Amino acid sequence: QVQLVESGGGLVQAGGSLRLSCAASGSGFSINIMDWYRQTPGKQHELVARIASGGTTNYADSVKGRFTISRDIAKNTVYLQMNSLKPEDTAVYYCSMQIRISSYVSQRYWGQGTQVTVSS
Repeated sequence: QVQLVESGGGLVQAGGSLRLSCAASGSGFSINIMDWYRQTPGKQHELVARIASGGTTNYADSVKGRFTISRDIAKNTVYLQMNSLKPEDTAVYYCSMQIRISSYVSQRYWGQGTQVTVSS
């Protein structure tokens, strides 16, 4: 059973920084894609950042140059370093991973979400 556990959200002033972490627990799996999404009331999930198995990263235009996604493969952990935060970055942030659990089965798992609030 794979579980994703997030940490690192909180309240920060505009211009500040936060670092989110998300660790996948369990065994016998491999991770293909690690994502960070965010959601605000009344809006759809927005893909904020992605890191693929080969290390390629992608970012939403709204966070390019401010956010950095990284990973620790040995720890099955993905990070989101968020700098120069803006009030519009306020959201619940979710990590999500596409995980291969057997030779023929891949599933997407989600973390519990962590609130990030940026005050002006």
